[in-house]
Amino acid sequence: MAKKVLIVGGVAGGASAAARLRRLDENAEIVMFERGPHISYANCGLPYYIGETIQDRSKLLVQTPESMKARFNLDIRIHSEVTRIDADAKTVTVNSKEKGVYKESYDYLILSPGAKPLKPPIPGIDSRLVYTLRTIPDMDRIKSHADQAGIRSAIVVGGGYIGVEMADNLRHRGLEVTLVEAAPHILAPFDSEMAAFAEKELEDNGVRLLLGDGVHSFVEKEGGIAVMLQSGKEACGDMVILAIGVAPDTGFLKDSGIRLGPRGHILVNESMQTDCDGVYAVGDAVEIVDYVTRQPSAIPLAGPANKQGRVAADHICGLPSTYKGTQGTAIIKLFDLAGASTGSNERTLSRLGIPYRTVYVHPSSHAAYYPGAKPIALKLIFNDEGKILGAQAFGAEGVDKRIDVIAAVLRMNGTVDDLAELELAYAPPFSSAKDPVNMAGYLAQNVLSGRSDVATLQELGSFDPERQILLDVRTKAEFDQGHIEGARHIPVDELRARCGELEQGKEIYAYCAVGMRGYIASRILQQKGFAVKNVTGGYRSYSMARYAPRN
Repeated sequence: MAKKVLIVGGVAGGASAAARLRRLDENAEIVMFERGPHISYANCGLPYYIGETIQDRSKLLVQTPESMKARFNLDIRIHSEVTRIDADAKTVTVNSKEKGVYKESYDYLILSPGAKPLKPPIPGIDSRLVYTLRTIPDMDRIKSHADQAGIRSAIVVGGGYIGVEMADNLRHRGLEVTLVEAAPHILAPFDSEMAAFAEKELEDNGVRLLLGDGVHSFVEKEGGIAVMLQSGKEACGDMVILAIGVAPDTGFLKDSGIRLGPRGHILVNESMQTDCDGVYAVGDAVEIVDYVTRQPSAIPLAGPANKQGRVAADHICGLPSTYKGTQGTAIIKLFDLAGASTGSNERTLSRLGIPYRTVYVHPSSHAAYYPGAKPIALKLIFNDEGKILGAQAFGAEGVDKRIDVIAAVLRMNGTVDDLAELELAYAPPFSSAKDPVNMAGYLAQNVLSGRSDVATLQELGSFDPERQILLDVRTKAEFDQGHIEGARHIPVDELRARCGELEQGKEIYAYCAVGMRGYIASRILQQKGFAVKNVTGGYRSYSMARYAPRN
């Protein structure tokens, strides 16, 4: 007897599950419910249509109901909202625009309801000028408003991926943009000194940043809208994009018997099964296991949602497929810069009490002598056994492939030795003979072996001139352009002859521009009996850690 599978929600997880099910079982009856008009669309591309980088709206429609039915023989029911699930009777209640309210039975049920934008009870939040972005109709409403004559400015509330992408795209189409974020920095997956690269890029491209300041209220005035902040500041514009985060869209599961986590996420096992017979869940609405920390988490990303849909379909068809966790690999475009990360950041590891070490490298995207090389800032996080815990990078070119390589090694439970030993494609237009990934591995190896003792940026905050020496080993021209307050200056090439100027009893913090000359200086001084640490990332990382938007 053919199995009957109902799928609630399309887009990434649901559509992926439906296609996989059909490829595995030609005889299954597969019904997909979608409360909106679109079952499979490129939701990550919505900001780029608003910003007019993507000009053809139809390109965002990955599959239409008609194309999915023709190729996969699916029963697709749009404008059909599932409002209740009876797990004991194995039925769902559907509110359909065409058929009204009815019940549908199932053998298996896959839930892919996704996540909805957060809208806390802030005064004025229901204003017609406050928009959220989740669906194609949301996108159409925002773009229609932005296209109106006289619309010159917008306020984006929230500095996550969607908020930053909207700031980029609204600025791209010529609007004046203010970005408001309650936290001290934008882009929470990045540590603060790395997020500063993004903040500087936004500010350099005309985006006003108001950080560390939450919203008190929204007030319509004079045809526009004012965002009143907790500090008393006020930001005015013609429209507001609210992007302060998402919550699992699981309200319809009340009284279903399906267990939910503390924040409303659906609880599943490694086969994406809930604790109700025949019921699976995938995508942004599920609680997953963090691949690095092994802690319960929620990481709403399209790639994991697709993989989870595949796992659920496999399991329904008897294949031993499992989902082993989400490591949060992601990338974002900010004007001419890209930022990417994978695994855990320092903030998460510190909160969980997981020991870690960090190093920074600032290599070029390809051979420096080949025209067009761009700098990359790469941070690697690892533990005392050398296991990779996370990485973050910013740069105009080559960031994606470096983070992807590290993400693959992390997924294979690899170590910094693996990074050092990787044989990666090299030609001057594409990389260097020692790829940035190799360089991060080499530096981490040196730290773990004791060949280089590094000082972190946090350690500089407790610098004591009575016990320590801060030594700048760059050139005089570099030193004169800017240096860390209290630093002595001895260029690395003069260090052997001038090391007598340094007191043997004091610990030395050596730094250069990015860390390489600091490492050479530390090797010289260590072998002459000095206690020395190389400031990882050098003056460039130090400068970015101290970056503050002008407001």
